[in-house]
Amino acid sequence: MNKNIGRRGLLVSGAVVGAGALVSACTSNQPVTASSAAPQAASAGTDNDKPGEKVVIGFSAPAADHGWIAAITKNAQEAAKQYSDVELKPVESTNDINQQISAVESLVQAKVNVLVILPNDGEQLNQVARKAMDAGIPVVNLDRVFPDKLSYRTWIGGDNYGMGVAAGHFIGKQLKDKGVSNPVILEIQGIATLPLTQDRSKGFADTLKTYGFSVTAQQDAKFTVESGTQVATNLLQAHKKIDAIWNHDDDQGVGVLAAIKEAGRNEFFMVGGAGSANAMRDIQAGSGVLKATVTYSPTMAASAIKLARLIAQGKGMSDLLEQQVPQSITLTSETVTKENAAKYLPLGFES
Repeated sequence: MNKNIGRRGLLVSGAVVGAGALVSACTSNQPVTASSAAPQAASAGTDNDKPGEKVVIGFSAPAADHGWIAAITKNAQEAAKQYSDVELKPVESTNDINQQISAVESLVQAKVNVLVILPNDGEQLNQVARKAMDAGIPVVNLDRVFPDKLSYRTWIGGDNYGMGVAAGHFIGKQLKDKGVSNPVILEIQGIATLPLTQDRSKGFADTLKTYGFSVTAQQDAKFTVESGTQVATNLLQAHKKIDAIWNHDDDQGVGVLAAIKEAGRNEFFMVGGAGSANAMRDIQAGSGVLKATVTYSPTMAASAIKLARLIAQGKGMSDLLEQQVPQSITLTSETVTKENAAKYLPLGFES
């Protein structure tokens, strides 16, 4: 989901994408071919790019305990810098629910014009987001959704089910093309109890089923490098023959790949998740088991800042006829392979 809405579009890591393209392009999670294109820069600007009424955007996100979260905050900061009419007012990042609630409350008391919130937990932050909305401060809910739609003006985030679909199509097609029957397919999740993980697994299982395949074994690795190493080591020891692995998260994938290298195994191929820059470089090199990754881009944070600016200034998105920013925007999960990695690498984050 690196990753400025000016020109009534979205600047993604230096490339401006028409806002309508963000909503409607690449709606399929079918495997990406070599000719598939990443968003290309638009040449024309619009009035949305011109300085307008000053906007103070409050920003709250979890602490950067892994590369994806670190990229979220970095992308938000870089997007805000693109506009002379935007003042970003971030609060200290934290993984403590109560501290994040207190931090958001301080932004409400400061009467910022609009809030961008990536909650540690959508359900537990729901009440304070609703408090902001009731106080007349629009909330842009980033990624982890608040259950009450009255708690946010607009939601923007990735497609977790779509990640599973994209990974399932890549693996399913590769195995079918190779004529493999009854393949051993392993799945390394993030945190199994999270709804986002469950959505990813369901998308993966549903798609594999269309190829006549199923997951042989599944284990979660907690989104950490250390757990990635441990879980992959256990799975490699338990399965003497493997055909494919889907690892949900490229951050934990650093540990997964280390375990694979240590074990000296290469009879299978692997698909990553989220779209880290280091994963894309490995895919480009083509010398290891990692052959693809499916995106869940932290560019969404830059997009959220740009949407917040438009909302606060009462503007819509240029490629849409409606006068207001949509209530919900789901980013597609795209498949990055050796053939198209160079196009996606600028959008990657460092694990």
